[in-house]
Amino acid sequence: MKIVMRTTSTRLLSAAAAGALSVGLLAACGQDDTPAADPADTSASVTATQETSDAEDSADAEDAEESSEDVTELTYPGQDGETALDLLLEADPEAEVTGEGDMAYVTGIQGHAADEDEFWALSVDGEMAQVGAGSLETEDGQEIQWKLEEIEE
Repeated sequence: MKIVMRTTSTRLLSAAAAGALSVGLLAACGQDDTPAADPADTSASVTATQETSDAEDSADAEDAEESSEDVTELTYPGQDGETALDLLLEADPEAEVTGEGDMAYVTGIQGHAADEDEFWALSVDGEMAQVGAGSLETEDGQEIQWKLEEIEE
């Protein structure tokens, strides 16, 4: 009888330990292990802006924020020695670009491809860029902005 009790007790302990381990693992998987923002961190940030209609209710607005198709602007800081194109591809690796280097032409950002009557305009510190993204050498402190614009006829 003792052997049976011991075996039963051992099985119960093993089952309890396995259950506790499972609960612990599940709890750990649900935790956000992203470190808290360090206030001393001065790394670059990227801002994407979306346009929404006032007629949308809050549920639609939340859906629109999650949809990359509504992004109409992307802003990021310049960096010494980096081109606007290099920084764009770092901020949005899925950006759509035709051509390469000096001949690169951006056709889509954040999953939003420009329609036939639109284009992605590049600005530096609020001024329209005079060269293409692959040629535009940025500098620290500059604000690089891409904005979806309509082609005026």
